Amino acid sequence: MDLPASLFGADVNYGLMHQMVVLQQSNRRQSPAHVKTRAEVSGSTRKIVAQKHTGSARHGNIRNPLMRGGGKNFGPRNDKNYTKHMPQKMRQAALRSALTVQAGKNAILGLENYPETIKTKAIHDLLKKLPVELGRRIVIVTAGAHKSLQLSARNIVNVKTVTASYLNLEDVLNARHLIFMVDAIDQAEAIFGKKVTETKKKAVKEVKAKEDKPVKKTTKKAPAKKSSTPIS
Repeated sequence: MDLPASLFGADVNYGLMHQMVVLQQSNRRQSPAHVKTRAEVSGSTRKIVAQKHTGSARHGNIRNPLMRGGGKNFGPRNDKNYTKHMPQKMRQAALRSALTVQAGKNAILGLENYPETIKTKAIHDLLKKLPVELGRRIVIVTAGAHKSLQLSARNIVNVKTVTASYLNLEDVLNARHLIFMVDAIDQAEAIFGKKVTETKKKAVKEVKAKEDKPVKKTTKKAPAKKSSTPIS
């Protein structure tokens, strides 16, 4: 089977791929470190000493950050938002670049079908027959939910199954081998393939028509000489 050029023959843009990987990692990032402010710690709000006539410094309640057990100033909070955004066309272009890179490394394999049997040994024996390195990361792409394949492969180390609609850049770049089901390639091409609009097709046809049209050679006439006779 020939790989479609609209998905595996794109222009490779390494800067765009890096931007997409940073986006995926940022959107997955969490901020678990969290400290309490003076409004969140437990303790009385009573003023500890009088404001004046004690000879000591002015002081508020016991929740003050200067007191032991009080709130913390400028500490880490778990409400940070690391989410990044990118236009859909840029994300799809980055994915096509990654698939093109993997196709250039001969890392793409095709699988016609898989039986409806849930057995880890069956998929393990199949991977032994395929030209893949067991132990390295292997991503199996299916067109839709393939229960038998997903359940059979989930206990094998570094083997992951993903549907074509959830194909992402990080899985593609981290994989040593990408095994596509035949119908998954068509599904991925329909979703992520570079689509040529009707306007672009029309423009290409017009350019080709102009190139094919014969050009007539015309000889330019010499300009008439101006008369030096003065006009009265």
